[in-house]
Amino acid sequence: MSTEPETTQKAGPGSPDPEVDPATARDPQEGTPGGGRVPGDEAVTGGEAAEDAGTGDDAVPQGEAAEGAGTGSGTGSGAGAADSGAEADGSAEADGSAEADGSAEAGSGRVSGAGAHDSGEGSEADVEESAGRGAPEAGAEGSAGGSSADAGEGSDAGSGSGADTGAEGAAGKMSEAEAELAAQRAERERIERRKAEKKGPIESGAKLSGRAADLLAAVRAVESGEKPAAAVFTPPEPEPAQRRAAPEPVRRPGPVTAEAAAVPAAPAPETVQAVRQVLAAGGAPESLALPVATALGEGAADRLRADPWQLLHIAGVRPEQADGFARALLGAESRPDDERRGRAFTVWLLEQAALAGHTSLEAPALTAALAQRGVPDADAALQSALAEGEALVFQDALEEPGAPAPTPEADGDEEETGEERPVRVLVGLERYALAEESLADGLARLINSAPGEHGPAEGWEEAADAARGSTGELIRAVSGHGLVLHTGGEAARAEPARLLAGARALGLRAWAAAHSPLGRDGFTELLRATAAGQGAPDAGRAPQAGGGPAGHAQAGQAGQAGQAGQAGQAGGGVPGGAESHAVATVAGLLSGAEGPGRDADGALDLDLLVVLDAPQLDVETAALLVESLPDGARLVLSGDPAVLWSAGPGRVFADLLAARVCPHIASRLPDPGPLGELVSGIGVGELTQVAAPGKEVVIVPVRDAGEAVHRTVQLVADSVPRAIGVPAEQTVVITPGHGGAAGTRVLNAALKERLNPGPGRFGGFDPGDRIAYSPVPGRTLPGRVVTADAEGLHLSCSGVRVVVPRERVEASVRHGWALTAHQAVGGRWPAAVVVLPGDAAQALSRPWVYTAFSRASRHLSVVHGVEQALPRAVAEVPARERTTRLPLLLAAQAAQAAQSQERAEA
Repeated sequence: MSTEPETTQKAGPGSPDPEVDPATARDPQEGTPGGGRVPGDEAVTGGEAAEDAGTGDDAVPQGEAAEGAGTGSGTGSGAGAADSGAEADGSAEADGSAEADGSAEAGSGRVSGAGAHDSGEGSEADVEESAGRGAPEAGAEGSAGGSSADAGEGSDAGSGSGADTGAEGAAGKMSEAEAELAAQRAERERIERRKAEKKGPIESGAKLSGRAADLLAAVRAVESGEKPAAAVFTPPEPEPAQRRAAPEPVRRPGPVTAEAAAVPAAPAPETVQAVRQVLAAGGAPESLALPVATALGEGAADRLRADPWQLLHIAGVRPEQADGFARALLGAESRPDDERRGRAFTVWLLEQAALAGHTSLEAPALTAALAQRGVPDADAALQSALAEGEALVFQDALEEPGAPAPTPEADGDEEETGEERPVRVLVGLERYALAEESLADGLARLINSAPGEHGPAEGWEEAADAARGSTGELIRAVSGHGLVLHTGGEAARAEPARLLAGARALGLRAWAAAHSPLGRDGFTELLRATAAGQGAPDAGRAPQAGGGPAGHAQAGQAGQAGQAGQAGQAGGGVPGGAESHAVATVAGLLSGAEGPGRDADGALDLDLLVVLDAPQLDVETAALLVESLPDGARLVLSGDPAVLWSAGPGRVFADLLAARVCPHIASRLPDPGPLGELVSGIGVGELTQVAAPGKEVVIVPVRDAGEAVHRTVQLVADSVPRAIGVPAEQTVVITPGHGGAAGTRVLNAALKERLNPGPGRFGGFDPGDRIAYSPVPGRTLPGRVVTADAEGLHLSCSGVRVVVPRERVEASVRHGWALTAHQAVGGRWPAAVVVLPGDAAQALSRPWVYTAFSRASRHLSVVHGVEQALPRAVAEVPARERTTRLPLLLAAQAAQAAQSQERAEA
């Protein structure tokens, strides 16, 4: 998701706050200390995103933790909106997408299967002593050599920005993140305009042509009183003949640059100052002035004073803090039953649900959550929010299994017969509702339209015949369908590589798009091997800048990639070495920074698009991608359905698989070797013991978090390089969360001290530090620090130079030796060390374990301290469900298409 918001927050380690029981929840209006002052306003530095989950009584409806909503006890300053993949400081992982930042510690000892173990400490390499043994015994002895590390990441370069600083930053050169967001906004506006044009009145020349269209428009103008009849039907004076100008040549739009992208203007200084005064009067941090002025627009100060609960529009602000602010401004007028409070709480809960992955909530769950938050009349609050247009309501018919999906004609029959169908009432925010409907329309367009005729049919058939098994099935399905789903593990990536090679040999403008630069670079290597008819690239090779993987294929995938190469040769291969330019990232493709560019109509200039890591598509990104495809294009969504879902709301790939509205090709290429056997078992809920003669899987039991940190540093810096031959820069450490005694903060501090010690003069960073850069929440780019100057922190991410302004360093850059599973999704490394301290037990789930363990291509070490929580999570904790409307929308589209076809045939 990738993944969840990877922005920095200075929340320290701690234990998780329990979910609040609705029966014992207290009124947020009561018990806020300090009168109207927002509590903990010093806890969060300005400019930080609301990354970590809300804790305590901020439970998402349906019992889920609010995954990216709060900032502990502090009010987020200048926070950007967080995605649902946020790592949660102090809460258990919700729905398999948020990484927990600390839980109650537990002992360590026994694990069921998953390779060998090591009970020794500090002597010869852990890997050498551990390989080939059985599961560790409970209470395995080992010294608790601790490694003390500061949980924080010092930052003198990334200090919080107040209103003036933020205004200057906004007026200056645009960052990569702003350019990407601006491009997405422009695309979303184009989608809305297209929808409006479909629903608008028929003007002259629309739907009809020539004289008939003119007459229809004229009649309507007269009937509406817009024009008198004489004015409408008087023939126009003939115009003198003019020479027709030569048309301008059509030029393909180039990549969108930061300077060319349109962004909202920064609020006026006087507006920011007026907001700052209102915030001061209510006891809120004045550093919130700029984000409040930006969010509320012109007249922000008056709007905030009239409705103090508007403060909840700022990411990181919690309901109890907004209540305290309202009491300070309104005094006795601030009541729990205030209509403004109910509306604001409704919208806030829907935003928290989106952070947890839901695109909408069932109305009963929403009203129950409002009651838990101390809203006396939850139904009235919901109706008020709907009446003001701050939320939308949907009634989706529920059908019995096997019954046909509802259609408009069926609804009319229902009214005539008087029979009522059961409905599910859902409430959602407009942005996600529009995205889901736009996505459903776009997918229906792909499904129901015939793909363009690109190349002779015999060419497709020859390419399919040259391939074997599921690869041939994939090629045949793509030749005749506009939308195809493809599932499989890491070895299955050879199949879309062969498809892409064959399509380009047939003359198609074929491209692939990966979730992250690591995935893009790895697939490029695989595509080159496919074109050359060679084996898979060596997974142990030195990665490109940033410490990412050299390729996605394991050493055991050489045979599969060799088959891919044979298919490429049979189909003619990839012409002219173009394979190195046929892979992009999804974000780069949409922004125009990568890929083929766009045609004169604004659509992507391609015939076939293969999207890798499809489970990482959230509903908004998927909608933008589908709407960007030209008519007649083919789309292949390929991915492993067992990994963590997207960081943003929705579960597009899973919904499409469940809807069964298009061909689905399941790869029959298994992931080879002990690692493949281990990961495949986890995918079906079994943590099996595997033989690892080549030290592919090693278990290192630990008793506490301090020992876990110590052994992790030992493995990365010493044991794995000596016993496996994989250097430290090609090893990734994966842990469940950022906080806690063995989270990414502590582990990165310890690893930096050992691998690249330095004073951290540049906001806590030194040249050579491995980093994880998040240009926007939910995307992580591994890289390295090059240098720093007055312009900002200079990074190298997958060979691309990036400059992060000083004011954004603290919010968007972390050290990157240790990552969360969501940060690591989409990439692979020769070696991975997965750290499972005792306080991480409740954060584990089957998708999390599957994702973390499958990041290794040659060697996996598990620093294990969760006892039986690991096999229990694999067997009993699947991904949490997400509430979405896409399945019902797809079913309705399919039913309408079937009825249209029946009428056409009749």
